[in-house]
Amino acid sequence: MFCIALIASVSFIGYSQECNNVLSGQVIDYHNKSPLDSAYILILENQLETSTNSEGKFRIPNLCSGSYTLEVSHPECSTVLMSVQVNGDKEIDIKLEHHLEELEEVKVVGNIIRDKTNSAQEETLNLNTLENYSAGNLGDALKELGGVSSLNTGANIVKPAIHGLNGSRVLVLNDGVRMQDMEWGAEHAPTLDINSAGSVSVIKGASALQYGGDAIGGVIVAEQANIPKRDSIYGKTMLSGVTNGRGGNVVSELTKSYESGWFVKGQGSYKRMGDHEAPDYVLSNTGVQEIAASLQLGKHNFTWGWDARYSYFNTEIAILRASHIGNVDDLIRSINSGEPGIIRPFTYDLQNPRQEVTHHLGKLKFYRRFEGLGKWNVQYDFQSNRRFEYDIRRGERDNTPSIDLELTTHTLSTDFKWDTKDDLNILVGLMGRYQDNFANPDTGVRRLIPDYEKIDFGSFLIGEYRVNNQFLLDAGVRYDYNKIDALKFYRTSRWEERGYDEEFQDLVVEDLGTQLLVNPVLDFHNISATIGGKYMSLDGTQIKLNYAMAQRAPNPSELFSDGLHHSAARIELGDLRVTNETSHKITTTLEKDFSTWGILLEPYANWIQNFIVLEPSGVEFTVRGSFPVWEYRQTDARLLGVDFSAYSYWTDHWSTNHKFSLVKGQDTATNTPLINVPAANTRNSLTFTMPKWNGFEASLESQYVLRQNETPDNIVVFSPEQQDDVILEINTPPEAYHLLAFRSKMEFPISNKTKLTTSLSINNLLNTNYRDYLNRQRLFADDLGRNITLQLKLNY
Repeated sequence: MFCIALIASVSFIGYSQECNNVLSGQVIDYHNKSPLDSAYILILENQLETSTNSEGKFRIPNLCSGSYTLEVSHPECSTVLMSVQVNGDKEIDIKLEHHLEELEEVKVVGNIIRDKTNSAQEETLNLNTLENYSAGNLGDALKELGGVSSLNTGANIVKPAIHGLNGSRVLVLNDGVRMQDMEWGAEHAPTLDINSAGSVSVIKGASALQYGGDAIGGVIVAEQANIPKRDSIYGKTMLSGVTNGRGGNVVSELTKSYESGWFVKGQGSYKRMGDHEAPDYVLSNTGVQEIAASLQLGKHNFTWGWDARYSYFNTEIAILRASHIGNVDDLIRSINSGEPGIIRPFTYDLQNPRQEVTHHLGKLKFYRRFEGLGKWNVQYDFQSNRRFEYDIRRGERDNTPSIDLELTTHTLSTDFKWDTKDDLNILVGLMGRYQDNFANPDTGVRRLIPDYEKIDFGSFLIGEYRVNNQFLLDAGVRYDYNKIDALKFYRTSRWEERGYDEEFQDLVVEDLGTQLLVNPVLDFHNISATIGGKYMSLDGTQIKLNYAMAQRAPNPSELFSDGLHHSAARIELGDLRVTNETSHKITTTLEKDFSTWGILLEPYANWIQNFIVLEPSGVEFTVRGSFPVWEYRQTDARLLGVDFSAYSYWTDHWSTNHKFSLVKGQDTATNTPLINVPAANTRNSLTFTMPKWNGFEASLESQYVLRQNETPDNIVVFSPEQQDDVILEINTPPEAYHLLAFRSKMEFPISNKTKLTTSLSINNLLNTNYRDYLNRQRLFADDLGRNITLQLKLNY
């Protein structure tokens, strides 16, 4: 009996000792190791629970020895499951992903709206809005935003403009890659498939220095939709048909994701349209064909990850036949008559003049987070852009391009973000880029842009300081170095006509009599800076103020253009004397949201020194016809403007939205208006929604564009037919116009994971005749007539 009692007591003592273990520790932020108050710890095996105190500490007593699974959660963190082995008292540190950037990553797929700056004006198009323009293009979609317009060459070539500025002054980023697609051309649209983006943000101005210091106009950031970190497979297919152009497009994408962080995504689209139509006639030779595809794969974990992406984009665009003229008097009649000189029956054929552009983009990115320090990114991207422009030529040369350019770009960039303090973030980065442009001499036409090599180097430092919960400051500085090494042939007569023989004779490599081979090597040093603040009052009023100084080096077109730009239907002349532009821009924002309505007011002022302007100066006759001559020059400019928007929810089912934009551009050196400044315009919409009717939504939009009364004077040209000087109304603005548009959609669930969305939209509802000042083909024809689009979208 004594032995039995002894054994029982020993067992009891052993059991008591094993269940007197204490598990304690601290829950801290992974980034800055600060303690997390009110974190919740649950032991799944025995349902024991506790929470952390103000110092992030916790204590769980009376644990037996063994293995336990802890569920650790916090209101502002992702929940973590972790295993702990307890053999005696044990103390551990638990690190949670408590960080704003990571909170954004758990938002709904396709909605990755995230501020790129704090004090600058910024707006975002979400996925639903982008899908409405699936059969259109990026430039058309961006006009949904206040202060964003477009410089058009017909219906298919749409170049975004922000606060009256376009071209090289507007940067386009595609999934973190700055697009290198010869943006210097007025009729060179971004080579980006709108269907591949999850959201598109517009930063109005040069305050986002991490993207580039030369964004005097602003930055367009197209981002991929976030991919959830879970075992899933999902996708969508969209089919759109349009009446104006008698075509449409199809888009399909599929994503496979894993809880481990692995993912793969494929996407493709095809668009085909024939001639577009004005209300009264066919716009002959305005069809388009477009093919795009992308493949993305990688692995994203919290502490590290990588992804690789390849995209292909090919577009073939016909240019309005009536825009290419045979002689000076035909040009005068065409521009001054107000009606196309050539109208043919509808066709799907893409005839000359036309352009074909192919763009390849490859990207490899790696990131790593360092505990208590920050996040490091490194990225390499490659781009190849091939552009063919076909003119109207006779005989065998009809299929030989008049312009054949190949632009190859390699970029390596890296940045590091210190985010160890809740009130201070610092981002520092470096960028190096090598670019090679090859202008094929086998076109039989004088090359518009020469062969050149270009080297870019950039570095930036950006800081963000939160003074308190209501007031935030940000500031940054960036340095960019650009070097261009070009080889170009000049006609001796042109070289002397522009006075280069006196200033740049040392650049001549070889004198061929009627031609000179020159080797300009040009260096540019640019400094950009920004400072601003954001104030959020207790009643929700938000005020932003930002100052940005930006410098932009001239692009190759502004320096070297010398000849006929065929798809632009004009002769362009650059200037070797062109130097850096310097912009000083001040923007303010006042935003107020009430219970059922809100307003946004954004005034701005931009002073630009050495502003590079391209404007018509005369007419030249060539063997391929008569064309206006446009020349680059530098001056000082001032742009003043305001963007205003408001919304109101009148009832649970009725709402209205209102936008107004105005910008005034002035050449302060000559006290004359700047060319190609958008006219004041307003957009107002009335929307009815009834969710219980299969998500029914219908809206009617009214757009009114005022006449642009502030334009440069027209030019005087000599008419051989009249043997006299006549006014060529190349700068005369069209009249104001008013357009109505209608849009509706409904959703039909097919299964728990499958949904069909149908939408109908009608643009230019009343089939109104109009011309837009920023459409370069307004000189020859009316703009588009009524266009009906039917779209079917299947989510699965």
